[in-house]
Amino acid sequence: MNAGANIDISGLSCPRTETFVRPLPSIKATTPAGRIVALASLSPAIPDRLIGNALAQSLHSETGDSVLLVEVDNAGPAVSLRDFAALQPTLNGEFCFPEHLRHGEGGFKRLGVRMTREPGELSFVKPLLEHFGSHFRFVLLRIGADVPVQALFECLADSDMTYLFVRQSSDALYDIDLLLREARSQFNGDCARLKTVLCLSAGEGARMSSELAKKIGGPLHAFFHDCPSPGVGPETQANAPSKALGADIRRLAREIGGCRIGLALSSGGAKGLAHVGVIQVLEENGIEVDVIAGCSMGAYVAAVWGYGCDGQAMEKLAREVEGRWGIWRLVDPAFPPREGFIRGRAVKRRLQRTIVYTLDRAVFSSGDLASAVLASVAIPGVCAPVVIDGEAYVDGGIADPLPVDVLEEMGINRIIAVNTIPTPAYMRCCLEMEHEQEALYGRRHNFLRALNRQVNYFAPGNILDIMMRAVHGAQLRVAEESCRHADVVLRPLAMDAHWYEFDKPCKFIAVGRRAAEEHLDEIKSLVNKRASSYESEAAYNQLAGSA
Repeated sequence: MNAGANIDISGLSCPRTETFVRPLPSIKATTPAGRIVALASLSPAIPDRLIGNALAQSLHSETGDSVLLVEVDNAGPAVSLRDFAALQPTLNGEFCFPEHLRHGEGGFKRLGVRMTREPGELSFVKPLLEHFGSHFRFVLLRIGADVPVQALFECLADSDMTYLFVRQSSDALYDIDLLLREARSQFNGDCARLKTVLCLSAGEGARMSSELAKKIGGPLHAFFHDCPSPGVGPETQANAPSKALGADIRRLAREIGGCRIGLALSSGGAKGLAHVGVIQVLEENGIEVDVIAGCSMGAYVAAVWGYGCDGQAMEKLAREVEGRWGIWRLVDPAFPPREGFIRGRAVKRRLQRTIVYTLDRAVFSSGDLASAVLASVAIPGVCAPVVIDGEAYVDGGIADPLPVDVLEEMGINRIIAVNTIPTPAYMRCCLEMEHEQEALYGRRHNFLRALNRQVNYFAPGNILDIMMRAVHGAQLRVAEESCRHADVVLRPLAMDAHWYEFDKPCKFIAVGRRAAEEHLDEIKSLVNKRASSYESEAAYNQLAGSA
């Protein structure tokens, strides 16, 4: 049996990945190379100008670094590769085309470059990109669908990362299949730098995502929602993107800039409902999270949030089991209880109603998301193990109750951890409070407690409660070690909180809200942190003066 199962949910609906960065040589030895990112459109139906402009603006806003948007197509004013070839021998650290630079709205620069099929011309793509990288921290190559195939592959070969934008159509499936076949041939089978982004129109579902995933050999990297059709002219596409598309573009900008925000949600049973309160505060303050990693109850909350339910909607869902008998809606006893007291099927059905039946089929890596979450909440001894593809899984909280490490492995360097697992000192205080209550209320109170144990699965002192206390004991130090790797740690704890009190959701949500509000300034400081190490100010000042 597997020791544990936890789950990570990305706001971009992407798999666990690592950022690939290929260092480029610099013209100036004192200046590190900028990052070259290609944005390739495989269809004229994609609003690539809108995406390029918005991405460059967001990248500059999120990082505070210099950004150059290079528009590689046959439209508008542009310089050529032969123009650069003629200038290159005379350059002495200056930017090659200062008079052709245009100011993009939001602080970035833009430059048009024309590429043709002329023999020998493409040999200057690499030195040109190296030159751009010596003057700008980020260089975005917006490669239009009308660019010759040879030029496209030369740009891909000389870029650190490429995002392929595709639409849902049979033509798109055909085009991406041809492109990937050629890419694997030219890059010796290494296509790790090619990330596929599916562009969806307003109200369009990802009906062909599974077919695209088969073509690219893995899950899609990202989705762009609310993509409009290309306008008649460049000015139409330069308008601001919709709210949904803008959020998707900002996430991609933070990924490129290395400043993604990750949220780790701990296990904790009903106490994990505090995660909902934390999420509500983040949403109310416009704080966007790029990747969520959750374990057990944290996985449940992460799955529901990642698939479209906001904090208020999640509170409404939690309150469906409010009241004295509400928790029994989540309980389906196992008879005989050989592997656990609870089957967990009621929890799975509830999750499916929330995220599966209302949207397209959800897939976690390779399998059903509801099953993955159920595996993550299968508390050993309490819930029966969950079998996925012939393997039995139990609660990942045993081995990794606060999956900060999952975010670190994904390259997330700004992590907010929400830990509902109490510290040893906190548990001692709770135990002392219990003893004080026993002394205060006397024998009658003790008799009622003993009677409650006989009829209530979840009563304090019952076998399930004892199992959960043992689990918490194993989790304490592991969770504390995870907290040391997070940038901000929230501890939504309450002295009178019990793991089985799903019938009191508002209590835990309020605790989560309070913890987030108390650390709101710290969270905002983390989100707005500028961590640029690019020492190109002198070179960029020369460029600005001549422009």
